[in-house]
Amino acid sequence: MDQRAPDEPIAVSPPTSSTQPPHENRAVGYALLFVATIIWGINWPVAKYLLHELPPLTLRGLPGVFSALILAGFVLAKGQSLRAPRGEWGKLVLYAALMVGFWMGLMGLSLVHLPASETAILGATIPVWAAGLAWPMLGERLSVLRVIAIAMAIGGVVLLMGGDSINVSWEKIPGIAYALIAALLFALGAVLAKRRPIAIRPLPAAVWQIGLGCFPVALIGILFEHPHFGGMSALGWLLFGFSTIFQGAIGYACWFAALERLPASTAAIGTLIVPVTGVVASAISLGEPLGIPQIGALLLTVIGVAIAARS
Repeated sequence: MDQRAPDEPIAVSPPTSSTQPPHENRAVGYALLFVATIIWGINWPVAKYLLHELPPLTLRGLPGVFSALILAGFVLAKGQSLRAPRGEWGKLVLYAALMVGFWMGLMGLSLVHLPASETAILGATIPVWAAGLAWPMLGERLSVLRVIAIAMAIGGVVLLMGGDSINVSWEKIPGIAYALIAALLFALGAVLAKRRPIAIRPLPAAVWQIGLGCFPVALIGILFEHPHFGGMSALGWLLFGFSTIFQGAIGYACWFAALERLPASTAAIGTLIVPVTGVVASAISLGEPLGIPQIGALLLTVIGVAIAARS
């Protein structure tokens, strides 16, 4: 899950197989994956712009609550049940906190200190940290390729910290810290979900995790940030609607539909479209810098994540 968040994806139970022919299945899967990743990439500059209209926790949490309600309606319309087994609620709450709640809140705070393009790059490092955590937690071998992937991700962070001067680097540290903690917690949740998956279908699991994760973030924002919805512009409401309908509901619906048709490694590499889209869209729409630090960090991150997904 913004994600990955979402933004980066929420890890849930293994996808079910489809009845479509394999070649048609994959073609539809690639199309759905492309739609989801483009939407999530565009949402980074959207969220950055919305900071002019709403405080960070409100703008990250509230659209997610509405997205969960829309997805719930979609699930019920498909004839699926939203009922979760009693023994799964502990995992649902834990994964919702790690992969949605902390992700949404901390990434919103990161956007206050960093350009949207750099936040998108840092958020894209989740698969790299997950590959590192899988070694002590799942007993997976820490191969040379995984070490290289982690080193490349760290190199990308160092490049972003450098910026254009020493002063800029110190100004960025809070934002980088928020984003890295969010990515690490998301990766921890993904590894835990792999170790103990949720026994519930993917879309209903997404509904509960998005709702349970975003509701406390939105509540804290409304209670302590005191957002002024009456002062929002028409463009602000339009972008709020984009975050709710497209980034949340449509993005996650396409993502989980793609997971039912594609291998997990293919889908993971496909998410590399997110930071690329986020960087380009932020440069075009917000006029954010697109210099050597940003391009270098993007390349290191993209290559590192590709290596981690294949290792």
